[in-house]
Amino acid sequence: MVPRRLWPEGADPEYVAARDALLKEEQELLAHAERVAEARRALPPGPVLPRYTFAEGPRDLSADGPVTATAMDELFGGHDTLVLYHLMYAPDAEAACPMCSMWVDGFHGVSHHLARHTGFAVVAKAPLPRLRAWGRRRGWDGLHLLSSHDSTFNRDMGTENADGAQHPGISVYDRADGAGGVRHRYTMQASVSDELPERGIDPLSPVWQVLDLLPGGRGSWYAANDYAGARRG
Repeated sequence: MVPRRLWPEGADPEYVAARDALLKEEQELLAHAERVAEARRALPPGPVLPRYTFAEGPRDLSADGPVTATAMDELFGGHDTLVLYHLMYAPDAEAACPMCSMWVDGFHGVSHHLARHTGFAVVAKAPLPRLRAWGRRRGWDGLHLLSSHDSTFNRDMGTENADGAQHPGISVYDRADGAGGVRHRYTMQASVSDELPERGIDPLSPVWQVLDLLPGGRGSWYAANDYAGARRG
């Protein structure tokens, strides 16, 4: 459907011409995004993974226990696919990455929609008590918060360096067979381009999309953990 009009009554011809030219660029961008999504879906099947288990507490973050060992295949929630967000939170860090926390804030807000289509969880290398305390601070009730502290999962998935440095990213998995097998389908990390560092998963956060609409763009702004609204409770 062609947009009816994207400017108010009385806009001068110079603005109308410029906006019309921009619209063509935006339409091309959307068409390219559709081609990329189609190519992503057409990726050949990835490897079947070992049966990773994670430490997990109750979905109610106000309770500290019991702690259970949750296997990856138990996170699908009745679906055939699973999405994991790799939260950048090292075992000895005092706080999780502020940018990662912003992303998970967004995922938490739409988690009830995602649950209609796929399993979803957040995994971090931080010990479970520290991860759950951060989840309470952010208000992430209802999310699967998983600690991979005692497993090689992060290293195996490429979200941890040999020196223990953690990297944010998102991965998609599907069921490999009827016996609990999990197959890797797709991973994208935040930094995959030297020209545009830390923008690899920006399309998954509404914050960046709205800032890019503003006359000043996103500028050099970076999320923080301490400004109003970033803390809940």
